[in-house]
Amino acid sequence: MKKYAYIGALGFLAIITTEFGIIGILPQIAEHYQIGIDKAGYLLGAFALAIALTGPFMTLLLSGFDRKKVMLIAIFIFLLTGIISSFLPPFWLLMLVRILPAFLQPVYIATALSVAVSQGNKQNENELMSIVFSGVAIAMVTTVPFATYIASIFHWEYSFIVQAIISIVALLAIYFVLPAMPVREKKSYGSQLKILKKPMFIVSTSMNFFMIAAWFSTYSYFADYLNKAKDMDGTMVSYMLFVFGIIGVFANWIAGKLLNKNITYTTVFFLSGTIIVPILLHFSGGNTMATVMVIALWGFLYSPSFLNASTYMISSAPEAMEFANSLATSFGNLGVTLGTTVGGLIIVSKGVQFTPWITVLFGVLAFLMIGLRSRLEKNPT
Repeated sequence: MKKYAYIGALGFLAIITTEFGIIGILPQIAEHYQIGIDKAGYLLGAFALAIALTGPFMTLLLSGFDRKKVMLIAIFIFLLTGIISSFLPPFWLLMLVRILPAFLQPVYIATALSVAVSQGNKQNENELMSIVFSGVAIAMVTTVPFATYIASIFHWEYSFIVQAIISIVALLAIYFVLPAMPVREKKSYGSQLKILKKPMFIVSTSMNFFMIAAWFSTYSYFADYLNKAKDMDGTMVSYMLFVFGIIGVFANWIAGKLLNKNITYTTVFFLSGTIIVPILLHFSGGNTMATVMVIALWGFLYSPSFLNASTYMISSAPEAMEFANSLATSFGNLGVTLGTTVGGLIIVSKGVQFTPWITVLFGVLAFLMIGLRSRLEKNPT
């Protein structure tokens, strides 16, 4: 039943609005707290780092609990984060409430994907996963740019109010639509941990890590990049986020179809954007129309990145899907942390216009991991 996949996507919408909705308001936050944009970027990086360090353990710990209750608790914590953040707390408290929901984000994602897939068959598994991950693309086209737009009209705390409202909607949908979902047969920790010894899974994890780091070394500073490198104001940035997202919704649907046919070729196709987009951004210069076209391509090639990364990793360890997916989420967010941190350092030392070239560097490393996995598949020994 696709209904469960759509419910998972709605929760994903709330999660992504909270995690990435802050990208469009980082300049305002930096100005409000009188800190550098690189330090404001910690609000994104610390969130991702908390996911990376705790995600797999939390997923293992809660793997035997009723899946509906796990999803409800996770979204409720995201709701609290939005409410508290909207009161303009001190920066240390804002950082703290940003980190708290990160502990349950991978648990929600792994659980939502498991619930969606459990209602289908092997043939449409990747398509059901793409529906859940469509919450990412939908957030990019609706709630993330809308939150940025509202912040540009009023003040940045209104962005968090938008996040809280989305979390309430997701919470109600899960509560009233999903039935109780107790785990009938819990897998042992040992059987799940075995995948950590598989060379192919380790290489796939590295690809995930480098691919997400590549995209986020620039995307984390999307607003700052367009402000300073492309001379766009806050309202124009919100429009660009809209363009970015609306293309991404379509891209996510295409990726789901392509993944059902060939996971590796699909991953390579979308990963090519980490090389192509930075080059096109450089040559678009100050031409606004050219920049808009590049951003549209950027949104198309970037948006399915988490879906591609998770599917690529899970395909190397299908026997422990939930644990593998939690690791995909954790290492993906570790990639967010690395990309955001390195991007921030480049901004401070060189300028925001140089961040796309970091994307190229990490993208090349991701391609090398895909090549290494292909060799392992041909010669496992």
